[in-house]
Order: sequence, then C-alpha cells, then structure tokens
Amino acid sequence: MVALRTVVAAPRIGRPGPLVTIVALLLVAATFVPLGYIVSTVFSTGLDQTAELVFRPRVGELLRNTVGLVVCTVPICVVLGVGLAWVVERTDVPGKSWWGPVFAAPLAVPAFVNSYAWVSAFPTMHGLWAGVVIATMSYFPLVYLPAAATLRRPDPAVEESARALGSGPVAVFARIVLPQLRLAILGGGLLIALHLLAEYGAFVMVRFDTFTTAIFEQYQSSFAGAAGSMLAGVLVLCCLALLAAEATLRGRAHYARIGGGAPRAATRIQLGIGAIPVLAGLVAVTAAALGVPLWTIGRWLRIGGAAVWDFTEIGMSLAQTVGLALTAALLTTLCAFPVAWIAVRSTSAFARIIEGANYITSSLPGIVIALAMVTVTIRWAPPLYQTVSMVIAAYVLLFLPRALVGVRAGLAQVPVGLEEASRALGKSGPATFFLVTLRLTAPAAAAAAALVFVAVATELTATLLLAPNGTRTLAMRFWALSGELDYAAAAPYALIMIVAAVPVTYLLFTHSRKAAGI
Repeated sequence: MVALRTVVAAPRIGRPGPLVTIVALLLVAATFVPLGYIVSTVFSTGLDQTAELVFRPRVGELLRNTVGLVVCTVPICVVLGVGLAWVVERTDVPGKSWWGPVFAAPLAVPAFVNSYAWVSAFPTMHGLWAGVVIATMSYFPLVYLPAAATLRRPDPAVEESARALGSGPVAVFARIVLPQLRLAILGGGLLIALHLLAEYGAFVMVRFDTFTTAIFEQYQSSFAGAAGSMLAGVLVLCCLALLAAEATLRGRAHYARIGGGAPRAATRIQLGIGAIPVLAGLVAVTAAALGVPLWTIGRWLRIGGAAVWDFTEIGMSLAQTVGLALTAALLTTLCAFPVAWIAVRSTSAFARIIEGANYITSSLPGIVIALAMVTVTIRWAPPLYQTVSMVIAAYVLLFLPRALVGVRAGLAQVPVGLEEASRALGKSGPATFFLVTLRLTAPAAAAAAALVFVAVATELTATLLLAPNGTRTLAMRFWALSGELDYAAAAPYALIMIVAAVPVTYLLFTHSRKAAGI
C-alpha cells in the first residue's frame, strides 16, 4: 500500500499583485503631474515666448540670489553641523549627553517662525546675509544629525593606526574621519539646498527675493500666468541640477569595517582648559538657534498678555489644522503602502522606476506642486478648485516621499515567510495583510504618519494657494497676523506650531541614534 500525500504549495505573495501595481502606477502618474505641467506649459507658451520669459534680467537676478543663498548657507551649515557633531561625539565637553537633543531641537521651529523671531528682535535685518543667518539657524541640524550618527560608528582603531604612523590630529581628521563623513555631508547638504529652494515665508520676511518668493508674487499678480510657470520651470531645473551634483560627488565609494573582533567606542579627547571656549561656542549656537525664537515668542506673549489668546479663533485654527493634518497623514500613509510594497518586494526595473520617481518628486518645491494643482484644476476640473479635496491631494503629493521612507523601512523588516505561512493556513490575502503585514509594519507606519502630520500642520505655501475660503490653519493665521506686523497676536500660533513639531524632532533624533546602533 502506498501512502499518497498531497502537498499544497503556499501562494506566492512576495511579488506585488495587479491591484497593487495599478494603484502604484496611478500614484506615480499623479506625482509626475507637476513635471508634466511644466513641460506642457513650455510647449503651449511657445519656444520664442518661453525664451523671452526665461532669458530676462529679473530671472538673472533671482538666479544670482538663489545660487548665492545656496553657496553661502550650505557650507556654513556643513562646517557648523560637522563641528558640533565632532565636539559632542568625540570630546569630553561638559553635558555631552544633553547637547545631542539640543542641537536637533531647532528642527521644531519652522523657518518662517524663525524669521519672524529674528526680524522682531532685529528689525533692520534684510537681504542675503539675513537670509543666510536665518536659514543656517533653521537647517544646520540636517547636517548635524547624520554627521553625529556617522561619528559614532567608525572603529577608532583606524584613526589610532594613522596616529601611530606619525599623522597629526588635523591629518587624521582630513584623511580618515572626513572621508567617512562624505555621505552624511552630501545628504545633509542636498536636503538643505532643496529646503532653501522651496522656502517662502522666511525670505519674504527679510525681503530677500528668491525663485519661490517671485513665483508666489507672480501668481498673486497674474494668477497662474506663463511668467510664473517659467520661473517654476527654472526652479525645477535647479533642483534636478542639485540632485545630479550630489549623485556625482557621492560616487560609489563605501567605507566599512573589515577584519576580526568587534568595534569599540572612540576614546574621547580631553579638552582640559579648552572646554571653556568650546562650551561658550555651544551656548552661543544654542542661544541663536533656540534662544532667539523662544525669547521673542515669550516676549510678544508677555506684551500681548491675555488679550492675544483668542481661544475661539485659536481653537478654530487648531481644529482645522488638526483635521487637515490627520486626514492627510492617514491618506498619505495608506498611499505609501503600494509604492513601498513594490520597492521592497521586487527587484525588477519597474520597481527601480517606481522608487526613482519618488526621489524626483521629493525634490520639487511645494510652490511648483501647488501651482501645477491650481492650473490643472482650473483647466480640467474647475469644481475642485479651492476645495478641501484639492488641498488634501496636494498634501499627499507633497509628503508622500516622507511617508514612503517610513513605510518602506517597516515593510522591509516583515519576513515574507510569515505571510506565506498565513496563506498556507488558509487565510486570504486581505486577512494576511491585516493580521500579519499591517501588525508588523504598524510602528513604522505610525512614525511615517506622525512625520506627515507635523509637516502638514506647519505647511504654508501650498495651503495659501489652494485652501478654500474660510480656511484658517495655524500657519495661515500666523502668516496673516505677522504680515500685518501684529507680532503679539501671531505669537500664540507660533508657539502651538513649535509644540506640534517637537514629537517629530524627538523621533528624528532617536532614529539617528538607532541608525548608529546606540
């Protein structure tokens, strides 16, 4: 007698199904709407008029301002961020465990709130160097965080070997430490440069014209005219040039520890009497990055007294902000799942295209996306213009890359074998997703949703262009009141936005420490 056994193969679920593929394709197509809008505008305007609008003195002036801002700000942020990271991670400076979260905290202060604080404290601030100061104080943590994480990882044996061979401290830093920081510096520098291209409110307050401020002014004067679209096209080219430059400089070199044994922490340098000026420098940076905005907000709250706390108006703004941010965060995180699924579960060329499209879209300034949404709705879907649906759609396009990073990281840690075991036990695809995949991905998805929530709560440019009449988010109310020079009335809104951003700042700080294995 021969025993027969039937083996039922578990369904193959590693590859994305057709539904996931279609949804991901639709999302990627939507993310290309801004680029498509720019290209179609160039063709519809005509090459002669396009050349006339692009090659004119005003564009040259904006290009000089924008390039000058990037050229001045990024190196200063790199020197400041790397220097602070080296002091905190490699020396025995007093209070070293406290300086890490302190230098991450400026990310909780929106740049336009920082500008409001500096202009309130120093009313004569304007022009390029005012913009450089405010941008540096707002964005240097984008270099500090990855540099600090990188400095925690390398095995100090390499540096000790270099010193044993006769290299001095400066040579060891230049030949051993600095090359290992290259990826952190390039990545942080790219993020800062893209933020500088997209920032609007901070530079308007110091009366410094960039492409973004000029596009917004053009939109207000000519309502999505060709001149504004051409400026947006030049801005997109600047973004793509930055991406190409970063990719070229990054190269293919990698630095990894090889050999036996385990890495150990570096021995901290004893500063001795030198700790006093170093500590004074850290306090000065903290005072400029955190002291000025917090002192200014506190001062205006004290001057305004109880009268500035109009709880009816603040409550309405807070409710609208929370409603928009919650809806956008949930929808954006859900939309990130199909794209992340393909990026993680497939190695095909299609998956690489899906992932690459995300990087291109994430480099586009919010003003370009908002302008494209305005033009598209006016031409092809007028009933959607200035509706909540269109605002939410713009938020999804703007912040999908942020959600995608978190969801993709969570999906990458889900063992496919568990999902296959669930299917083999008779669970359907949707049941497997909710019982296995979603449960294991939930922490990363929640972190991604938190990132999107705070980004929407402090978003200004797209909200100003797309929000329906009657919308009064915290950022819009702050912008309207500070624009009327009613700084006292604007202070409560600035304080609430900073408080809302604190959780995400803490999340970024803890994530950087986890990335360093600490």
